[in-house]
Amino acid sequence: MRNTIKHRVSYFYDSDVGDFAYEPGHPMKPHRIRLTHALVVSYGLYKRMEIFRAKPASRHDMTQFHNDDYIDFLYRVTPENMDHLRAEQIKYNVGSDSPVFDGLFDFCGISAGGSMEGASRLNKGKCEIAINWAGGLHHAKKIEASGFCYVNDIVLAILELLRFHRRVLYIDIDVHHGDGVEEAFYTTDRVMTVSLHKYGEFFPGTGDVRDVGIAKGKNHSVNFPLKDGIDDESYKYIFEKVIGKVMETYRPEAIVLQCGADSLNSDKLGSFNLSSAGHANCVSFVKSFNLPLLVLGGGGYTMRNVARAWSYETGICVGKEMFEEIPYHEYYGYYSPDFKLAIRPSTAENHNSRQYLDEITTLILENLKQVTFAPSVQMSDIPQQSMGMTAEEEAKQNDLDEDKNKDVRTTQYRKDKMVVDEDGYVSDSEGEDDELSPRPLKRRMRLNQ
Repeated sequence: MRNTIKHRVSYFYDSDVGDFAYEPGHPMKPHRIRLTHALVVSYGLYKRMEIFRAKPASRHDMTQFHNDDYIDFLYRVTPENMDHLRAEQIKYNVGSDSPVFDGLFDFCGISAGGSMEGASRLNKGKCEIAINWAGGLHHAKKIEASGFCYVNDIVLAILELLRFHRRVLYIDIDVHHGDGVEEAFYTTDRVMTVSLHKYGEFFPGTGDVRDVGIAKGKNHSVNFPLKDGIDDESYKYIFEKVIGKVMETYRPEAIVLQCGADSLNSDKLGSFNLSSAGHANCVSFVKSFNLPLLVLGGGGYTMRNVARAWSYETGICVGKEMFEEIPYHEYYGYYSPDFKLAIRPSTAENHNSRQYLDEITTLILENLKQVTFAPSVQMSDIPQQSMGMTAEEEAKQNDLDEDKNKDVRTTQYRKDKMVVDEDGYVSDSEGEDDELSPRPLKRRMRLNQ
């Protein structure tokens, strides 16, 4: 029986993460991580796992994937000197959607550090599941920020897992396509990426079902483009079919699951209709395969729902059933008026017909028939293009996150329609503030000097 195994869980949380704020009105609010942790504690989940404050990722850690000059820019830029670094901001796509804010580099270090250390503990057999809700920032590219993401903690964690595991499976249930992770591993068979996301004139505008990878990575990128309003039943139907087949054909040795909560009903930037139970079913299904599992956060812009979902999914990871009445705690007022844990679906129309879902599923399953796991692959065969470092460096290293239902970030679709001389991204502009949001603590601290 796959579900009867008791899993050792390592949970990463840094209390400083809730002190950061992107800018007034920005939809990404790191305070949601603090809300999540408060629920984890109030439900007593901490008693069933080890809780760690990870060492923040250093500049060196981040350059295992990212360009050195880009990381140096993130380290140096502040709201005070940003006007003097305008050229670099344009070059690295920092501003607008991904603004400069107090403590930017420190925030990136906390996010990436938790994911990398979680991967390391999985590698060493110190746990079967590692959780970092501050991670999952899947849009960041090798040399630029994108979609509220600056440092791609997921890629960094996968590179760590590849030191010990021949094949790693990445699964992304955020409403947005996991483009940064897919791009990083698009040419290798060491990593298979699976993303279920809204597709069309919606950020980032990528993730067509026909995007399957190239070279050795052909058929190792799996994209399920979805339309508005998908519900629990439909999502479960496609998720279990596709992931079941992936497990059968690819046979990964470790799994990374990005649990973006913007695919839930009522998210400020999303347009799906998943309940917390439907979202969490993905966690439960993936957990049932009993492979080393790294569970990460991601998108999610209605804070109280993010906290509800991720705390509930923490409960699934530790095997504890959580009661519906939210316990009284310091952030209890966020859950008014019902003070219930569950996020329920709405009556919104599901624009994903069964015929459409079956057609996409069939295409994906046909592609997966071409996949053969490679048990003889060498552990050192990590693609240099993805890693951003030489084999010698790898050997040395081995030793040692406007309108409801409308995401206004720039999409590739919109970029393709722009005139040639138009710079930058369409502005993200307004983002509603969540109720009871605290005034952020301004921080100037630099780490790892």
